[in-house]
Amino acid sequence: MSVRLRAERVALASVGAVLVAFLAVPVLALFATATAADVEQGLRHPLVGPALRLSLLTTLASLVLVVVLGTPLAWTLSRARGRLARAVETAVQLPIVIPPAVAGVAMLLAFGRRGLLAGWLYPEGWSVTFTTAAVVMAEVFVSAPFFVQAAISAFRRIDARLLVVARTFGASPLRVFFRVALPLAAPGLVAGAAMSWARSLGEFGATLMFAGNLEGRTQTLPLAIYTALESDLRAAQALSMVLVVVAFALLLFVRAVARRSTEPPGAAS
Repeated sequence: MSVRLRAERVALASVGAVLVAFLAVPVLALFATATAADVEQGLRHPLVGPALRLSLLTTLASLVLVVVLGTPLAWTLSRARGRLARAVETAVQLPIVIPPAVAGVAMLLAFGRRGLLAGWLYPEGWSVTFTTAAVVMAEVFVSAPFFVQAAISAFRRIDARLLVVARTFGASPLRVFFRVALPLAAPGLVAGAAMSWARSLGEFGATLMFAGNLEGRTQTLPLAIYTALESDLRAAQALSMVLVVVAFALLLFVRAVARRSTEPPGAAS
């Protein structure tokens, strides 16, 4: 019997290994086909510096907006009950599943020069499209759901009795939120912020459709990879390697935070 079970496990593992190999080989090829000289030469490409600076600026700005606006929203949704709360939560999650190109078109139709809000936003004819602000808006649109969903889950894991005790001692709702809820949910909020930042760093489709691909103004790292691929494969490969390393480091960070948040008090000692 044990031999049969072992054989079945080996068979299942072999089938799963096919998918693992399919996912791993392209990433390995990205690093295996480049020499140190190729990477150094690629990172010296004129597109790299401006794209790197712009990506850091816009992703940090989008992260601040997502955290500042998303944390109160997540707290409210985590405490709310009813159909309206579920509908809002579903609407917030929608950008995760719609194609980025669709998100870009939707943002053009909402915030573009001839968009739904154009008469109210641009009485003088100016438009936010094809500006650095448009890059930040696109990144907020695609990355906010990752933070909000993680924050909702983190807030829902808080023992409700702790909040009740804080209220019985006379703490106001705002004081309970800042002094009790935020510290307890902090690991989940940090992990969500990391995932949100990673998503905004890799954003391509919505940015291209809504902000364009203007070097030094709207050309982020993914757009620089797209542009460099037409003329210098080494630059595209080097930038791709940078993004993979950042993504891998963020995943390790998120897993570490999640592991620490599930440890019982005193387990680390």
